[in-house]
Amino acid sequence: MASETNPKQVSYCGVCSLPPEYCEFGGTVKKCEDWLKEHQPALHKKLYSQETIEQNLSALSIDAQKRAEKDAQKKAAKAAASEAKEAETRATSKILIKRIERNKRKYVTAVQGLEAFGLDNKKVAKDFGKKFATGSSVTKVPGGGEEITVQGDLSDDICDYLVETYKDIPEDNVDCIEEKKKKPTPAIG
Repeated sequence: MASETNPKQVSYCGVCSLPPEYCEFGGTVKKCEDWLKEHQPALHKKLYSQETIEQNLSALSIDAQKRAEKDAQKKAAKAAASEAKEAETRATSKILIKRIERNKRKYVTAVQGLEAFGLDNKKVAKDFGKKFATGSSVTKVPGGGEEITVQGDLSDDICDYLVETYKDIPEDNVDCIEEKKKKPTPAIG
């Protein structure tokens, strides 16, 4: 008779979504280590204790140790540069909220630029639809990218909602614009 085997419980990193033993192969080693220290201290101690690190390094040849150090420095520098670039992009990015007149007193509100702040347009569109009890959809923009189109004149409400709900969006980075429908010029004749 075959013995029963129970499934092994595997925990996953909250940063890179790999098992903690494999975080070193991702690009966010330091963030992963910090997350593990906070959420699973016992596993952190097992994987990142000074004793374990020294034991792993002693198993490598001197050349391999030097390469491992260089690789670790390169990965750390690359991660820091990527983080700095992301922060700079966030600081310079603008969210445009346009109130567009359709006909007579009908309006739609278009929101662009949420991707720069790491937000998913479809999720935010769904949140807008629920919050403001109106139709909301994600549409492609001719210049490339996407915008959220919300039925109704909600530009001020959306501006307030974004700043209150998403704390990583500075109020200075949100611009409200009003687009009027161009009236056809009468033919002279």
